[in-house]
Amino acid sequence: MGLGGHGCRSHGRQFGQAGAPPAAAFTVRPSCIPGRLFGQACSFGWLAMLAAFPSPPAWAQVQPGSMGPLQRLPQAQTQPLPRTVAQVGQAGTGADTAGLERSWQELDQQLRALDGLIPAEPGVKAIDPRVLPPVPQLLLDANAPASVQLNPAKALPAAPLGLPGPSSLQAGPVQSLTLEQALAIAFANSATLQAQREQVAAFTAQLRATQGLYWPTLSAVVSGSSGQSSSSLYAPVGNTGLGFGPNFAMPSGAFAVPTGGGAYLNTYSTSAGAGLQLNYALLDFARNPVVQAARAQLGAARTTYASQLRSLQLQVSEAYFQLQQADQTVRINQATLANDLVILAESLDLQRAGLVPRLNGLRRNAISASDQQTLIQSLADRAVARRQLAVLLNLPPQITPAARDPIRPLARWPLNLEQSLLAAYRGNPELETILATREALLRQRDATAAGLLPKLSLFAGGGLSGSSTSTFDITASGGGCCGATVIPMLNQSGYDWSLGLTLQWLLFDGGSTANQAEALARQAAASSQTYAAERNAIRLRLETAFFNHEASLAKLAAARLGVTASLEAFRDVKLRYQSGLSSEVDLSDTQRQLVTSLLQRLNATVGVNVTYARLLRELLPMPRDPALPVQPRLSLDGSTAF
Repeated sequence: MGLGGHGCRSHGRQFGQAGAPPAAAFTVRPSCIPGRLFGQACSFGWLAMLAAFPSPPAWAQVQPGSMGPLQRLPQAQTQPLPRTVAQVGQAGTGADTAGLERSWQELDQQLRALDGLIPAEPGVKAIDPRVLPPVPQLLLDANAPASVQLNPAKALPAAPLGLPGPSSLQAGPVQSLTLEQALAIAFANSATLQAQREQVAAFTAQLRATQGLYWPTLSAVVSGSSGQSSSSLYAPVGNTGLGFGPNFAMPSGAFAVPTGGGAYLNTYSTSAGAGLQLNYALLDFARNPVVQAARAQLGAARTTYASQLRSLQLQVSEAYFQLQQADQTVRINQATLANDLVILAESLDLQRAGLVPRLNGLRRNAISASDQQTLIQSLADRAVARRQLAVLLNLPPQITPAARDPIRPLARWPLNLEQSLLAAYRGNPELETILATREALLRQRDATAAGLLPKLSLFAGGGLSGSSTSTFDITASGGGCCGATVIPMLNQSGYDWSLGLTLQWLLFDGGSTANQAEALARQAAASSQTYAAERNAIRLRLETAFFNHEASLAKLAAARLGVTASLEAFRDVKLRYQSGLSSEVDLSDTQRQLVTSLLQRLNATVGVNVTYARLLRELLPMPRDPALPVQPRLSLDGSTAF
């Protein structure tokens, strides 16, 4: 073709010959644009020629099966036109094309500058535009189709404190599962849910601990000791002169200690005792508030567990729907690229036959490359969507999940907006969590304030005790000393008991207790505002999901009509293109509209399902007790919503 070919393959000619318009002679000049990025493109003065004629002249009219006066220009004649400015002929419009020529020159400079912004990559070989580059093998492996169905019994999570090893990180076969199976696995494997189960167990134990305040404490006390001591006795003044009788007279008095008498001795003793001690708070104003606060904290933990069940179901549902969307997007892009290659082959055949210009083939090459980029990105998006679902399900690292359910829209939401709002407020675990937290703060305030009140306690105790004392290495000096109190071996045993009351009343602490109670009261007041904010947030989330659900249903109906019309239009334009009745531009635009319609139908379908799942998240009843089983529910029955 004269307009095709590589480089400047147009030929200047004077239209004064047979078939040219009378009294009109044009010299057509190309403006060649050499460049690495764009190759060599040619701009011609056809706009000036077409502007001179209100309608196409006879010589420019193309008949079926013919390309007009430029039909048979040989490929070998690729000489550029003379570098002269085209002048308007005698019967022309009189317009000077010098301004248009200057615009082309400026465009040449701009394109060269734009091409220079992207430097050539060193070592990159020339690319054949007719051959698309291969898709990375890593993406192909990550997007392998599912070969087996996932067995929930083999989908147990890894150890919470362990790290995967090289063998476990090796990708296994892709395993498919349904949405219901995904929800069941998530409820069983979720690390977040398991952590909340542990929190509920901890608050349960804490409640039992506070309930023990109603009971007395009984303690067993056992003691034992052993030791040795050395003593040195000296009496500077004796007691013989006190006149206490013969027992204090020397030399035979039993208790007589002469002046200057002394003694040295060692004593070894062993003692042991055992008993019971009882304490009981007869009057404690802080006991009831402490127990009530612990019970409220347990309730908050349980409602948090129910709320996390709702959130997890929504997250898994959205991830599953997004995976379905990614699967369908890959299929659409694969079909689009396959169709591009078919049209490209047809364009090249028509080009070789001289029926279409080379521009058509180049355009189809560019469209195919662009659609391949879209396909590659959709493959990456599907690989990421699979991994996101695996993370939510807490699957073993070697398992890659795939969606087994076909993508289809869910039914319309069974409740109207008012019914949905009333049902969302009733028994909402998020609101109940705030109320339980507020109750716990108020009871903690009461317990703190009770520290300013008296506390009466009973105590009682009793036990047995025994000891053994031996004295040895006794040495007397200066007539001796204190012999009546020295016993070489002494054993002693006995028992004791006690009973009493203790009254404790804090009279002054600098306002510390009162201020702590005030702080807890303020926190409870703040939780009331949190309740109001959460109530408004629930309504906003529900109304947003409700309106988007209705919009998605309407968009889906419109998208189905658009797909039907676009498909018929694409079939017609493809036949017209193959017959030479439509241009490649019409074919490209119609194909782009068909792909857009398919994606719009897909997005509308996913939008219906996602908004339904968001509505379900606000109303779905969930158990508060972690010991109860959780049954996945994918829909809401309007008759049982209330």
